[in-house]
Amino acid sequence: MSELTFEQMLEDSIKTIHSGEVVEGTVIDVKTDEIVLNIGYKSDGILTRNEYTNDSSVDLTTVVKPGDTMEVKVLKVNDGEGQVVLTYKRLAADRGNKRIEEAYNNKEVLKATVAQVLEGGLSVIVDEVRIFIPASLVSDTYERDLSKYAGQEIEFVISEYNPKRRRYIGDRRQLVTAQKAELQKELFERIHEGDIVEGTVKNVTDFGAFIDLGGADGLLHISEMSWGRVEHPKKVFKVGDQLKVLIKEINGSKIALSLKFDDANPWKDAADKYAVGNVVTGRVARMTDFGAFVELEPGVDALLHVSQISREHVEKPSDVLSVGEEVTAKVVDFNEADRKISLSIKAMLVPESGQEDEDSDADVVSVDIDAVIAAQEEE
Repeated sequence: MSELTFEQMLEDSIKTIHSGEVVEGTVIDVKTDEIVLNIGYKSDGILTRNEYTNDSSVDLTTVVKPGDTMEVKVLKVNDGEGQVVLTYKRLAADRGNKRIEEAYNNKEVLKATVAQVLEGGLSVIVDEVRIFIPASLVSDTYERDLSKYAGQEIEFVISEYNPKRRRYIGDRRQLVTAQKAELQKELFERIHEGDIVEGTVKNVTDFGAFIDLGGADGLLHISEMSWGRVEHPKKVFKVGDQLKVLIKEINGSKIALSLKFDDANPWKDAADKYAVGNVVTGRVARMTDFGAFVELEPGVDALLHVSQISREHVEKPSDVLSVGEEVTAKVVDFNEADRKISLSIKAMLVPESGQEDEDSDADVVSVDIDAVIAAQEEE
């Protein structure tokens, strides 16, 4: 029996490897873009940065060091120069595929950082597997600009798993919808009509503002924004404003809000301030053909009828008055139930020579504002 040579014995002691095989290696050298591993084979294994990760900016010296062990996959047993070509990212992707498959079958909620914001959605990476979340599945409402999600960690589920086509689709929308439904349920169990709650202005329209109450939106109508007149909601509120609002009404899933708090109601002591006979001062807020509306204080307007502006005939209020002008007049009628006040300047004027004082009182009229408006509309 012939004796084996040293070379033959060394050859027999070294394992054989094949392309596609998973092996364990020890790092013996690291460069910025390359890792050299001892894989127990006659040649060392080479792992380039491109086969370590999809991130071309990674410095490999910051992620591994000599002496570290790692599992890799053999791409080529001989690269033509006697070296073994290895891959780490493809092995990770293989394992990632299995991970994604399990998550898909179990409807597991995954968490990952948004790697890219694309024109049609978001891209995230889980265990080296790239998952695409279409824009329509990012939130429960369509968002045209997705840039705010860049670098943000988000949760999602896998809604489509097709490894043959390398198609992995994520869905964040159903999680957002479910979370909002839970928050809405908790909110409606907690709130009641008459409660004062905190909210954030979410959107402002011509007719009001929608307030996020943390689970549902409430509508703050323009008529409920102040005891006084509000020209336009956008002149009062902007998105992001924090408010304390009164829950005026809950009707199913609809919540009506108000900023008309009772303690700030200007009509609560109006009967004393604006009793018949009192002389008051205000500013002309708006005018019609039949009279001028005078704001006595925010939330309290009074009508100065055209017939009560002067002892002389006045065709229309705008002939002698202007919006913003300050006027002083006497209260000639106060109707607390309907919140109507009538004023008269004429009642304060000194009668001309030869004219009896009682004529002055006789000229003072109490005007039914609604009736005047209705009559004009019929014409």
